Amino acid sequence: MDESKGRSLGSIAVSIRKDIIRMLVEAGSGHPGGSLSAAEIITALYFKVMRHDPANPCWEDRDRFILSKGHACPVVYAALAESGYFPKEELLTLRKLGSRLQGHPDMCKLPGFEVSTGSLGQGLSIASGIALGLRMDGKKNKVYCLMGDGELDEGQIWEAAMTASHYHLDNLCGIVDRNGLQIDGCTCDVKTLEPLVEKWKAFGWNVLEVDGHNVQQIVDALNRFRHTHYKPTIIIAHTVKGKGISFMDNEPGWHGKAPSREQAEAALKELSGEVI
Repeated sequence: MDESKGRSLGSIAVSIRKDIIRMLVEAGSGHPGGSLSAAEIITALYFKVMRHDPANPCWEDRDRFILSKGHACPVVYAALAESGYFPKEELLTLRKLGSRLQGHPDMCKLPGFEVSTGSLGQGLSIASGIALGLRMDGKKNKVYCLMGDGELDEGQIWEAAMTASHYHLDNLCGIVDRNGLQIDGCTCDVKTLEPLVEKWKAFGWNVLEVDGHNVQQIVDALNRFRHTHYKPTIIIAHTVKGKGISFMDNEPGWHGKAPSREQAEAALKELSGEVI
């Protein structure tokens, strides 16, 4: 856990958003929308709640984080660099030939990633297996898994939900980045998820809802998870895709498109004026 030298969590989230824009414009490709929507979630995890050590990424007592929606890796790359896992200058190598920062995370190349992800729907299964293994070993580590809401269309998510509930994995916390959009448009048009809260409750999970851009609400929910027993927890974080940049806010077209140089300059100017 790193509170980044006394800076506020809000300030860290803005810094992460700026780095996302810098990375993507330099790469000329990538996924801004779902990276920007998760900035406060990732900030709360890496700079307030999770036990981790940038100097010792394989520390046995670390908490585990699984990025199920692997295409949103720029937000995690930014947090890892901010935490000190690697120099921030390396962020500008995103998606370039030979870079450790690939378009989807590669656990074999970059410290700080537990698994390589990209094919949607698999993260919660992996997280459930890790959580069960840790419990069988008598470990107290917590496991966190960030999913996209469009990703909940995948049947494997619900197989994992049943498994985690069956084994009473109270060391597992799933987080849904509920921004309401996926690559093909609104989640309500592609495949209706509601009633989402009732679905997770029916699968035997402890369900918490938060404003996904209110860092304190996220931290409070994560702390409640740590004191929940006998069932896994899911946090439904209501967010805005492309959050923080007016021309990207709630626009599905920014799911997987990098900004131009001019658009990046405008975005960074907006973020520089954001009130913390």
